[in-house]
Amino acid sequence: MKTAGYPIISKQEVVSLIKDGDTVAFSGFTAAGAAKAVPAMLAEHARQEHAHGRSFRIRVITGASSGNYIDNDLAEANAISWRAPYQGGKNLRDQINSQEVEYVDMHLSHVPQTVSAGFFGKVNVAVVEATQITPDGRVYLSASIGASPTWLTCADKVIIEINHCHSPRLSELADIFIMPPPPRRHPINVYNPLAKIGWPFAQVDPKKVMGIVENNEPDQVMAFSQEDETSKKIANHVIEFLLNEKQSGRIPPQLFPLQAGVGNTANAVLAGLGRHPDIPPFYMYSEVFQDAMLELIDSGKLLGASATALTIVPEKLKQIEDNMDFYSKKIVLRPQEISNHPGIIRRLGVVAINTALEIDIYGNVNSSHVLGTHVMNGVGGSGEFARNSHLSIFMTPSIAKGGKISAVVPMVPHVDNNEHSVQVVVTEQGLADLRGLGPLERAEKIINTCAHPLYRPYLKEYVAKGSCGHICHDLTRCFELHRNFKEFGEMLPNC
Repeated sequence: MKTAGYPIISKQEVVSLIKDGDTVAFSGFTAAGAAKAVPAMLAEHARQEHAHGRSFRIRVITGASSGNYIDNDLAEANAISWRAPYQGGKNLRDQINSQEVEYVDMHLSHVPQTVSAGFFGKVNVAVVEATQITPDGRVYLSASIGASPTWLTCADKVIIEINHCHSPRLSELADIFIMPPPPRRHPINVYNPLAKIGWPFAQVDPKKVMGIVENNEPDQVMAFSQEDETSKKIANHVIEFLLNEKQSGRIPPQLFPLQAGVGNTANAVLAGLGRHPDIPPFYMYSEVFQDAMLELIDSGKLLGASATALTIVPEKLKQIEDNMDFYSKKIVLRPQEISNHPGIIRRLGVVAINTALEIDIYGNVNSSHVLGTHVMNGVGGSGEFARNSHLSIFMTPSIAKGGKISAVVPMVPHVDNNEHSVQVVVTEQGLADLRGLGPLERAEKIINTCAHPLYRPYLKEYVAKGSCGHICHDLTRCFELHRNFKEFGEMLPNC
């Protein structure tokens, strides 16, 4: 059987195309638009090969994190040897932290150029989910764009997963533009969040398409948990700050476009913005379109949004598909090298709102590694937005595990976004505006405003007794809280 002239291939044919040691690029940015059928086939094949004493492990690259089929099921089958540029599965995370899988954590806008330049070597096979493909190689992608256009261009062989669960009308949101290699002589002509400069489809050489695999499964996007009191307090601090910026004239009355990272706290901020009567209707230029953003569009508070993926639960995706005449004027999906492009972020004056695991007293942010050693997910797109935004805001609850962990520490043991890129720090305790402050002023502001009261005396004493130059630190104690947690299970065991 053939579809648009391409054969529908069996599991046996799929696994014959992908060899032990191959680099396989899968579609998907988060679980949105992630390949599903082929990863499931490869996981089963890996288990069979291992049962017979044969090796089968592949190098896996995606746009960002991916669905369970890749980051959990393939990992559980011990089928991954190397992973980039982000991940989001417990099984894979455990293997990375035990050094069973090599992991490259990197800024997401850099991924397409890194691959097309050959820095990661050859891409042997690309597996890309789409709603349809034409005989001349036009590929209409599903719920994400991510790096799929680059995979289709760079891979030696291509397998297309046609997902009948997704509407072909999703292509009406797509704006696919491939950046030329350096040196780039012309600007990217995105001057407002909803501007379109490309095509509704990606392109592949039909000769590279080995065949089609069909599936009918929704994306594995989970709903965020309900807002709790901590996230509501953080949201209120951010909203009050934005209103003050608007009143002072530092941002325009209609606000600059906003960007929000993925997670419960970011969704709480978006929901709070939607409810507040003094927040005017605004645009977003972000990397993911989340559940709360659909509600904001429906209420009229969000005028439009640019992203690279629809990271929303299946029922909300169905809502978009069933009302495409309305939403196609409000949502644009771009390749991740455009959605996260530093030049566009700076040009539009984006206000970036991202989350952190921990923040030190000088404003350095750790977004990715627990105790500086064990990765959670990765840096993702926060660095691109933080470094190039008009305003860079980082949020985190001040404590975790009932107070056994402080999110404000003397020195973060891993830095994803350094003090030069961080302008505003927020916890449920308060908001610290760090603009124009020297190191000791920043420390005083963060400790008094953002640290939990339980940890303020320790942090103040640390600064007072530290060896002081331009920055005050005690190198014998800077990781004392982290060492205490590893030894005693809490950062302040004597309190």
